[in-house]
Amino acid sequence: MIYRSKSPLRLGLAGGGTDVAPYSDMYGGAILNATISMYAYATIEPLEGNTIVINSIDNNLEIELKSEETLPIDGRLDLHKGIYNRIIKDFRLKPLSFRLTTFVDAPPGSGLGTSSTLVVTILGAFAEWLKLPLGEYDLAQMAYRIERHDLNMAGGKQDQYAATFGGVNFMEFYKDDKVIVNPLRIRSKYLNELAHNLILYFTGTSRLSSKIIEAQRQNVLSQNEKSLEAMHQLKNQAIMMKEAILRGELDMIGQILDFGWQFKKQMAEGITNPMIDRIYEAALNAGATGGKISGAGGGGFMFFYCPRNTRSEVLKSLETFGGQIKRYEFTERGLTTWTI
Repeated sequence: MIYRSKSPLRLGLAGGGTDVAPYSDMYGGAILNATISMYAYATIEPLEGNTIVINSIDNNLEIELKSEETLPIDGRLDLHKGIYNRIIKDFRLKPLSFRLTTFVDAPPGSGLGTSSTLVVTILGAFAEWLKLPLGEYDLAQMAYRIERHDLNMAGGKQDQYAATFGGVNFMEFYKDDKVIVNPLRIRSKYLNELAHNLILYFTGTSRLSSKIIEAQRQNVLSQNEKSLEAMHQLKNQAIMMKEAILRGELDMIGQILDFGWQFKKQMAEGITNPMIDRIYEAALNAGATGGKISGAGGGGFMFFYCPRNTRSEVLKSLETFGGQIKRYEFTERGLTTWTI
């Protein structure tokens, strides 16, 4: 038998950063995100004997380990091993033997939630194989705890829930890791128009989000007024974006994106740089009404809202920077698992 799973990556449309502790614990966070047709994939093939093989295709790395209750966290495919360790511990299982193969449609550090989506996907494959009693909230929360607590990886809470639930969601974040996912029922013509007008652009560079997130965290702890006010405004942006999309007021999307981008840059050092600023300026000069960098910032994907017939001119303006336009569609489904 072969056990497979896939989960969609996401675009953080508004409120990005307010899902990161300690801000979300102290003030409550809000984010609007939508999953897209780019995925993380996982396949588990049970093996005879006492061996675990982990193959990360996109990282061109395969490791072979002895099957034990706890695998070493040593810098080589720690996400994969951390998931296994948590499953064995929580469900009191004996050591397992298997081959785990994974692939992600976007590189790490690209701002589309790749790491968290991969964790959800691998968890889903294990749940399919072992028939684990995990609901959507259970699985997303376990993915969060593996990353943030077990592996001490910096980041927020939105990615795990986006990958698990799928679709367009307005998410609320509170202390004690409480998360409420509110799926939005959006008319198909509005969603189609949004996908048509939002250009997804890969800058060609990735970044280490943990440094930016740590700076953001320190700004909250030190009560940096400028940074805190920026986060408050980004939380407001998520509400503004939700209302505009639900009402079909799509001409407002660009302005709301630009509103958020101006405040996002004030959250912490490193979110933008001269190249990102030049790309953003060129897109606006060509007809885009707003945009942002996806994820924590510093590199990776950017996206721009291009109303009416401005899309082609914006595409031409972006060609000069040597990046890549990525085609996509919005998706309704989150984590999907199956057995062959």
